Amino acid sequence: MLLHRRTVTNPWARVAAAVSAAALGVGLLAGCGSDTEDPADKKSGDAPAAAAGTFPVTVEHAFGSTKVDKAPKRVVSVGYTDDQAILAFGIKPVGMVDQYPNPPGTSPDINTQWPWTKDKWGDARPEVVMNNGDAGPNYEKIAALRPDLIIAVYSEIDQAAYDKLTKIAPTVGRTKAEKEPFSAPWQDNAVHIAKALGQEAKGTELVKGIQDKLDAAKKAHPDFANQTAVALSWYKDSVAPFTTTDVRGRLVTGIGYKGQTEIDKIADGKFYTTLSPERMDLVDVDRIFVIADKADQEALKKFELFTNLNAVKNGKVSYLLDSEGPAVGAAMSQGTLLSLPYAIDELVKSAG
Repeated sequence: MLLHRRTVTNPWARVAAAVSAAALGVGLLAGCGSDTEDPADKKSGDAPAAAAGTFPVTVEHAFGSTKVDKAPKRVVSVGYTDDQAILAFGIKPVGMVDQYPNPPGTSPDINTQWPWTKDKWGDARPEVVMNNGDAGPNYEKIAALRPDLIIAVYSEIDQAAYDKLTKIAPTVGRTKAEKEPFSAPWQDNAVHIAKALGQEAKGTELVKGIQDKLDAAKKAHPDFANQTAVALSWYKDSVAPFTTTDVRGRLVTGIGYKGQTEIDKIADGKFYTTLSPERMDLVDVDRIFVIADKADQEALKKFELFTNLNAVKNGKVSYLLDSEGPAVGAAMSQGTLLSLPYAIDELVKSAG
């Protein structure tokens, strides 16, 4: 299994050497408003401006503050799922991170074809500026796209990477309150990106709609409150549970279950951990949600320490395909304004 959204280690600690001044200069000059048609325009096109937005706006974030003077038309997403938040506000990013690898020889990119994003992307084909697992983004590609705003919220960028990005275009980093990358609540990330796009009020409204959906699930299933649940996967021949601060863990508790906070302690700031045989007790809970595609599901079902868990013996395991089939796992893992309504419906259905 590929632990989607980011890699096991911190790739930004190994950010590639600085982009040459010449490469950045080309991108910056191209962004000065030439009337000549650019190949990037044919592929991605200018996204519709945030017509309902209010500008200028200043966004405080982990690396300082960024002023966005006017409605952006060419937005690049450097966060693993920021493209979906941007799409929710009517803007099609011209560049994005390839979070889930595309099956060889297939097109269009699977990341534009999820049930919750396909209609939003339409015929637009964004440029891939980073693949999941890369040491960092391709700065030359980003510069060539002539962005007027870069969003790097659901991302592990560090100060050095941020400084490079700001040489290309105004860049908004993760929320100021986020201590560890990927630990901010999805609600905070959504409103943070909405503010950068001049649509904070709409972002708050969309978040409330999803929160109402979570609350409705809790109300419809009061029995969830008496049960502890974990979301987990199969990684490097080990059971890999997600923490309660990870978006998958937050979704499980969001529909009413109690979380297994002991996992957080041994994860030591990461969004997941792999369990040694003697710590399988941490997932010996009332309900287990397995996020894995078919091959990994089959491997997990042959792992004796897993099959001996009470939840497995009692039939209290929901097997959710990750990128295959209905891709419920992908919807959970992305945890965005677009994917969450779908994820909530499917998660509750699987627990029924």
